[in-house]
Amino acid sequence: MSIRIDDLVNVALTLGGAAGAVTSIKPLSGGCINAAWRITTVDGAFFLKTNPHCPDDMFEREFEGLEAIANVGIIRTPRPIAWGKSEDGQPAFLLTELIEKGPRVWNFSETFGGQFAQFHRAAVGERFGFAHDNYLGSTPQPNAWADNWTEFFREQRLVHQLGLAEANGYRGELQRLGHRLADSLERWIDEPEEPPTLLHGDLWSGNYLCTDDGDPCLIDPACYYGRREADLAMAQLFGGFDQRFYDAYEEEWPLEEGARARIDLYKLYHLLNHLNLFGGTYLSGCLEGLRRFV
Repeated sequence: MSIRIDDLVNVALTLGGAAGAVTSIKPLSGGCINAAWRITTVDGAFFLKTNPHCPDDMFEREFEGLEAIANVGIIRTPRPIAWGKSEDGQPAFLLTELIEKGPRVWNFSETFGGQFAQFHRAAVGERFGFAHDNYLGSTPQPNAWADNWTEFFREQRLVHQLGLAEANGYRGELQRLGHRLADSLERWIDEPEEPPTLLHGDLWSGNYLCTDDGDPCLIDPACYYGRREADLAMAQLFGGFDQRFYDAYEEEWPLEEGARARIDLYKLYHLLNHLNLFGGTYLSGCLEGLRRFV
């Protein structure tokens, strides 16, 4: 049985307690994994994304990440309203507040960098990990609680991605170098003096926007409590952030000594994830990154 988009909209709005009559449903472009829609009702506008093939809990986990960021209260994120899994012909969905995009204002980078540092400093936890496993893109991301950051990054980030790569047929030098790095990780990553902090987890240029008020807004998180340098690694890897962002971040909360070398190592997690998601065009980048540390 198939379900029409207007039927799904009614399901989502009802579940989210939004009872106003729908006046328009318009598809939105830009997503590479999910379909997206702008829903306008007499009571306001909403954002809906859908996927008939994703894991049942993917949008539930994203809902939790958006809630976690919103609860810190430092930097804006869409308010999550409702989620649903695929069932009875209905695709999985996530319904959130609609954030209207606007042009980047002249001081956007400085504002964003400063707010992101404030967010990290305010959102501290006691252990590394998260209440649930979640997803980095569509890749399962384990988040079992750990007291040791090096062990957490070794087993739940580096070794996890290497295992996925091996299952995808990437063996040989990648596995040899990857496991050599994992075995010697203490040479490169020491235990931070700072407490664990909530990370966005997937901060690249496609996962933030400028609102119509000129404010930064975080979207599509893969949250967990970790070392804040790991968030900056993804930001540096795929661009979208100018030097003013990093300068404002460090002015607000300077990084610990040796952070830049560690950031280059943390990039490997995202390079390996892209290898597993998108294929062999990322293999040379993974090998190049591994050779720097092995």
